Amino acid sequence: MMSTPGDEREVVLRELEESVRALSLGMAVLLIPEVGSNIAYATPTARDPSQVAAVEGRIVRLSGRAHPVGQVSFGASDHVARIVLTAMRFDPQVRCAANIRYSPETVRILEEMLLEICSFDRSSEPPGVKTMDWGVASCCRDGVPDVIYDLGSVGKEPMIRLLGENPGAVVKNILKVSARMNKE
Repeated sequence: MMSTPGDEREVVLRELEESVRALSLGMAVLLIPEVGSNIAYATPTARDPSQVAAVEGRIVRLSGRAHPVGQVSFGASDHVARIVLTAMRFDPQVRCAANIRYSPETVRILEEMLLEICSFDRSSEPPGVKTMDWGVASCCRDGVPDVIYDLGSVGKEPMIRLLGENPGAVVKNILKVSARMNKE
């Protein structure tokens, strides 16, 4: 039986809601950037941000825990949605991304987890393009890595982005990093 676009949207929302619950219970608050964190998940045929679900208002630090500000809905994040949509151009199976706070320690933990990691330099960005479109694409030429980070620039916070086929895969890596940070 073929699924309809409506069914796909319901599956995306349900999987993302479950993953956001897991993040709110187990994500280390040290991983939440100043701008907040978000996780986005696209439908299989997504072409624009309205076909990518994310947390409205992001995930923020509240009372020492990760706290989703709003509900999971389509079109809730243009920024993280563009990361997903760009990655999907290189590998349609990679439909999920989340952003977390950058630190050298976090990158080291991700390397120890044997994840494929790529970075880009915002100062090399050509004029007239959106940073995430260019930065993510520059890291995906030989396949989509598990992690893409940059060191920021004037007014732009350094950031790590984790990518995966679905929210479960991305959240599993965030929770592994959280567990290792809490032990150190």
